[in-house]
Amino acid sequence: MTITTGPHPTRRLILQGAAGVVLLGLGDLPFAPARAAANDKYPEEGFKQKSEADAIKALYGKTAEPSDKVKLDAPEIAENGGVVPISVTTTLDKVTSISFFVAENPSALAASYKIPDGTIPAVANRLKMAKTTNVTAIVEADGKLYSATKEVKVTVGGCGG
Repeated sequence: MTITTGPHPTRRLILQGAAGVVLLGLGDLPFAPARAAANDKYPEEGFKQKSEADAIKALYGKTAEPSDKVKLDAPEIAENGGVVPISVTTTLDKVTSISFFVAENPSALAASYKIPDGTIPAVANRLKMAKTTNVTAIVEADGKLYSATKEVKVTVGGCGG
């Protein structure tokens, strides 16, 4: 004869209950900044351009000036063009966007980021590069464009094979 007194609390039931309580608590939090960022316009024209100058013009409408306040970190030699690690940091104030351009890629604009107010202006990415070429980082700060450029030598792989 077996006597059953009801469901025993298992770890799974306890975790399901805790997750439900957490999700109910999140219902009151404001997520307006996330929705606002999702509504930013995708820079389609910038990604369609083949040359770096045309992509910069399509994205920003003006040219950038070189600045020692923009620090571009990229390898001198990339052993695999399929994953080239790059990053950019800046000491400039009021940064609103950071973009990466790869001159000899089929599409010169590789990545573009909107930087929300109050955010530390630093971005890192792994880019795919077709061949040895210049990588340019452009930082938009206080309505002006600043840039840093570095040549990266690609030895294997990349966009072209």
